[in-house]
Amino acid sequence: MTEEETPQALIAAQETLTSLSAFSDQLANAVERAARSIVTVAARPRLQASGTLWQAGDEVVIVTADHVIEREDDIAITLPDGRQARAALVGRDPSADLAVLRLTDGALGEGAAPITVSETLRVGHLTLAVGRPTEAGPRVSFGVVSSIEGPRRSWQGAQIEGVIFADVTLYPGFSGGPLVDMEGRFVGLNSSRLTRQSAALPVATVRRVVTALLTHGRIRRGYLGVATQQVPLSASLAQAAGVAQEAALLVVTVEADSPAERGGLLMGDIIVSVSGQPATSVDALRAALGVTAPGQPLTVRMLRGGQPMQTTLVVGERD
Repeated sequence: MTEEETPQALIAAQETLTSLSAFSDQLANAVERAARSIVTVAARPRLQASGTLWQAGDEVVIVTADHVIEREDDIAITLPDGRQARAALVGRDPSADLAVLRLTDGALGEGAAPITVSETLRVGHLTLAVGRPTEAGPRVSFGVVSSIEGPRRSWQGAQIEGVIFADVTLYPGFSGGPLVDMEGRFVGLNSSRLTRQSAALPVATVRRVVTALLTHGRIRRGYLGVATQQVPLSASLAQAAGVAQEAALLVVTVEADSPAERGGLLMGDIIVSVSGQPATSVDALRAALGVTAPGQPLTVRMLRGGQPMQTTLVVGERD
């Protein structure tokens, strides 16, 4: 390095340090903002968990992971300012690993607020997993969003809008806390049980499940009462049905007095579409059913004896 180059190198090194310092401050600020909305949830022996303050209409509730709620009464909450409170279980959805709690005594406390939400998350974004597993304060891990998959089914069977996989460490007690972006905004709810690996529920799923639990206290699951299997769809049958797909669903059983039977489905029918979406697999049928509430109609296009037909099924409610 020459004497002429030395000042430029020092300037570049100083600029690098300044950028790293600014980035570090941005991370710390994001954690500080998110921490105002994170509580400690004590609803199981020994290990506490995290919860997130969530704006639901005119009230603020606590969303957390279902698996951390091992007792449904005497749930203790530590608020962001360190005060103790009690909460009651509003409802739970084990298949999506989400539960909703409502504070039964006391206010949120000074500085606490429901978390700000962002729905602009993309693969490659930097994120922070923030938890409050103890009264000592927030803990955090840092990583990049590696994939966003979905819609898909959780390993417990729930149809969910998607699953966020981020390269963050979910330390013990992090479940129920938020995955946040670089502005400290909620982009997902962390769970160590949602899939076979650590993941987060996206905003759309959290919003839908919270609304359902506050309205009904449970998740209403729809059913049709029909069993199907995937079959190839020949070119001639696809032409008769007016579709371009190469697979469809063969109806193999129809339950007595089920929505399927009342709607006129018969064994041997070939379902080609449901509510305008190609029925190319059992998962496709489940996905259509998963976003249709009990009591709502599903339009089914099918082939019977090679002839195109259409019927409307009213989705039933599974007990």
